[in-house]
Amino acid sequence: MLLIQNAHLIDPASRTDGIRDILIEGEKIIKIAEHIAPEDEAVPALTVLNAEGLTAIPGLVDAHVHFRDPGFTWKEDIDSGARAAAAGGVTTVVLMANTKPCVDNADTLRYVLEKGEKTPIHVASCANVTLGIKGKELVDMKALHAAGAAGFTDDGIPLLSEETARAAMEAAAAEGVPVSFHEENPAFIENNGINAGKASAHFGIGGSDRQAEIDMVERDVRLAQETGACVVIQHISTKEAVELVRQARRKGADVHAEATPHHFTLTEEAAIRYGTLAKMNPPLREEADRQAIIEGLADGTIDMIATDHAPHSAEEKAKPVTEAPSGIIGLETSLALGISELADTGRLTLTQLIERMSLAPARLYGLDAGYLAEGGPADLVLFDPAESWTPERFCSRSQNSPFLGKTLKGKIHATICRGRVVYPFAEGKED
Repeated sequence: MLLIQNAHLIDPASRTDGIRDILIEGEKIIKIAEHIAPEDEAVPALTVLNAEGLTAIPGLVDAHVHFRDPGFTWKEDIDSGARAAAAGGVTTVVLMANTKPCVDNADTLRYVLEKGEKTPIHVASCANVTLGIKGKELVDMKALHAAGAAGFTDDGIPLLSEETARAAMEAAAAEGVPVSFHEENPAFIENNGINAGKASAHFGIGGSDRQAEIDMVERDVRLAQETGACVVIQHISTKEAVELVRQARRKGADVHAEATPHHFTLTEEAAIRYGTLAKMNPPLREEADRQAIIEGLADGTIDMIATDHAPHSAEEKAKPVTEAPSGIIGLETSLALGISELADTGRLTLTQLIERMSLAPARLYGLDAGYLAEGGPADLVLFDPAESWTPERFCSRSQNSPFLGKTLKGKIHATICRGRVVYPFAEGKED
């Protein structure tokens, strides 16, 4: 048994915000109280952890993660990705399906989920929307849902056919699961990953115009309303798309949206400064877009913070800006960036921040996560929101992040999953 004492517990589900003790047995929380005396717990082996000065929150749930397994494991695999997640306070991930082979069949899904079961965190996975991520023929959503798919997405590749998008929404609605869309119309993109504007001009290239996102979000919020499907707009980047989601939600559409920490923290100026380390799809845009994303998070238009953790090797990112792959890692810095850019600035309360990083994505995907309660899962994070730290190397197999070597605020002291301390790592267990 594990007894955590004197923690400042913040739980968005119960709206708890105060000093509490937490008693854990096995994989469950069995007691939460203002004071739990160790001598009152008649157990032979009780480990007591004094969390005075630390904040306890539900384990984070990241609903948009790439672990590159199978097929691209030199960038990341399920084991290394799980370690990175634990280091970032993330106890549950929902993996994307653009692997090789892609997750368009039960065998590949089974491989991912079975390997995930062997890690110290909870690993869920989406399956693809279309066979081979080719945007034409739908997968067997019924069979894949029965095999354990948490949702469906062709993330990384936009679904261009309106007919196919509608059919996908109808099929996902029949299964009662979310379907998520990567919203970039290539008709408006000359070189992806760099905003068409100041950044593209700096590099002397054509870039990704904001209309690429606006065009597809317009279509998909309309289809969501027409089909009744639960639709997720992934990694939103433009002020216009934020407003489209806001209006769709007001009309009663079951539309949700993700914001990445890099999109609410950085602008295209970072692409100019860091080059390929700040190249991602969709690209970093203008300050007005960053502010609109923050406002969307504040008013609930954007209901989830998800990292789009996208590992790439140093060799890949060393290529010219038009050739290097898009994406940055984010699992280990997401909480710190949320604290610095959203909570410390007063744009969100700490409770709101944690809700968007845990409870909201858990509810969307029907996961038993994102809350702290008696009888609930013993998945939680102990951190100091005021403590500074500097990542010199990440636990991820890849290091592609503009935040490497930068002083951040909000240091994680312990991540507990299934009642066990999974970070800091046990001595001798690091790669």
